Amino acid sequence: MAHLGSRRRRVLALPAGLALTASLGFLPGMASAAPQDALPAAAATTFNGPKMSYVVNTTPVHSTGVVRRAIAQAGGTIVTSYDRIGVIVVHSSNPDFAKTIRNTPGVESAGATRTAPLQSVATTEEGGTELLTAEEAAKAAEAAGPGQEPMEPNQWDMRAIQADEASKINDGSPSVTVGVIDTGVDDTHEDLKANFSKEQSASCVGGVANTTEGAWRPYPGPQGSDHGTHVAGTIAAARNGIGVTGVAPGVKVAGIKVSEPGTSLFYTEAVVCGFMWAAEHDIDVTNNSYYVDPWYFNCKDDPDQKALLDAVTRATKYAERKGVLNVAAAGNENYDLASYEILDQSSPNDTTPGPRTIDPHKCFDIPTQLPGVVTVSSTGSKGFKSYFSSFGLGVVDVSAPGGDKWQIPDTPDGNSSDPVIRGNAGRVLSTVVNGQYGYKQGTSMATPHVAGVAALLKSTHPKATPAQLQEMLKAQAVNPGCPTKVYNSAGKLIDATTCQGDDQVNGYYGHGIVNALNAVK
Repeated sequence: MAHLGSRRRRVLALPAGLALTASLGFLPGMASAAPQDALPAAAATTFNGPKMSYVVNTTPVHSTGVVRRAIAQAGGTIVTSYDRIGVIVVHSSNPDFAKTIRNTPGVESAGATRTAPLQSVATTEEGGTELLTAEEAAKAAEAAGPGQEPMEPNQWDMRAIQADEASKINDGSPSVTVGVIDTGVDDTHEDLKANFSKEQSASCVGGVANTTEGAWRPYPGPQGSDHGTHVAGTIAAARNGIGVTGVAPGVKVAGIKVSEPGTSLFYTEAVVCGFMWAAEHDIDVTNNSYYVDPWYFNCKDDPDQKALLDAVTRATKYAERKGVLNVAAAGNENYDLASYEILDQSSPNDTTPGPRTIDPHKCFDIPTQLPGVVTVSSTGSKGFKSYFSSFGLGVVDVSAPGGDKWQIPDTPDGNSSDPVIRGNAGRVLSTVVNGQYGYKQGTSMATPHVAGVAALLKSTHPKATPAQLQEMLKAQAVNPGCPTKVYNSAGKLIDATTCQGDDQVNGYYGHGIVNALNAVK
């Protein structure tokens, strides 16, 4: 099954008939920056085109005052300006705004952050969750041993990276915080509230941080997304005798919501805000289980896409300079990101996508292909690359459990054919909204395992820089080497002809599958 390119998150949808969460709903007051957050600018010329959002990236040698005046003259209104990285977020109804402003001295690049007008609602869907049933919870609790959380027997993923053993040595430090840049985190969940940091959380929707109480939570109601809450639980669900455990149950987790209201789309202005927020609020690691909409790959030869690439690159590099390690999902399309030809059929995903052939050396999946970002592929319970996971020699840094419905682990009672457990056991169990627990699979689920291990490394080596942490992640990983077989999307074992490399570094696992126990030794 393909990555939800038209649906948004790096998590796979389940077959029809299973309990699903839906797309995001609108929450009044949180759609964009409030008027008082907008920066003053000269009166803009009136235009009658659809209102669009843009990023304008300035050069370091020109006065921003010149650029601001040019923005107003071109019909733009400044929403916010990130002067430390030279990125300005602008709204304009001038159809030629980007073309006009690119000719201004002091502007390096500029482009529309979307292909649909502001306020439009895309028909995206958030899928991929199957809720834990009462019968499954009871079976898990019966199988739980001393010191285990009630649902921990069903967390094969934690055992796969020896997180259960690592917890006996070091749960992680509360002085370390992982920022979940995602659809929001439900900090009212009993398994998350003890480790949640409100002071380091915000909504960045629209490009301006909103710290109103609860702004970081998922949009409410049946259209709310549980994606970010699932990710947060994998990182830092508490060892409190309730539910599940995270990889690093002693660290803090923060919610940085960037998903567009009414959709599950992540636009550039919100993602830039997310990285800048992390950089300025003492966050140590960010988890990024998404790609920046609306383009799956952003090509340098397209002026709009180049502007988005420039803006997000500036933000991630700034965060890195401020001590943040950024970890990102490789994607769920089984793409070889080291190849020279990929058929992208999902872009742009906010209007009408069309097929295009791209070179991933010139067109980039952001943030996962950006310099300094840790790229994560996914494995199943048998240790194979997940059938959906993208890969690539020299692109993937490390791998982690993300689930795979074809790779079924042994169940707590030893009966791997048990239908109650079997249907879910290949996926990853974690926290979801409304105090519940659910299963998902995807590189979205692999990435928080890596973020959690990075948090353990930071806890053990508090003075380590992002570059040092990345090297430690690679060093502690366990590389099984290229397998001879791999599952395809139909669940059939086929020859693993697409794996390039050796047992040191290869395209499927990078430097290897992360190991929490190695991280705390």
